[in-house]
Amino acid sequence: MPLPQDIRPAFQDIQDTLVRSDSAWIQQTPLSRVKVLWVGRETGTWASLHEWKKGYAAPPHKHLAGAHVYILSGKLQVRTGTLNAGDYVYEPSGVLHDETKAVEDTTYLFICNGPILFFDENGFTRYSNWEVMEKLRLH
Repeated sequence: MPLPQDIRPAFQDIQDTLVRSDSAWIQQTPLSRVKVLWVGRETGTWASLHEWKKGYAAPPHKHLAGAHVYILSGKLQVRTGTLNAGDYVYEPSGVLHDETKAVEDTTYLFICNGPILFFDENGFTRYSNWEVMEKLRLH
């Protein structure tokens, strides 16, 4: 049965995103690395895998959009709680974090819908957004 309208994509270069298990990790610090899985330029969203060695600590930061975190292995100390393997947390836009620390070697999936601002006692230090992640991916 033919469809009542043409549903072919207007842009023929649309395709699925595939990241193979053997694709490169990007070392960010001696204790942390990331694998960028997907960057959505049109929405500002990105998906990434993070590996943190025990003792690594992300600096204080503020989410300017919601983010999803799923712990694949290990443990993270987040604010006053601990996230364990299998735990999922949604971090709403506007949430503030103190230091987030790997209690043990940890791998987690991170899906972020917008920018994150990092700061210290002196103020703003850096940010991350889809453009930063795209530059890492193309590295």
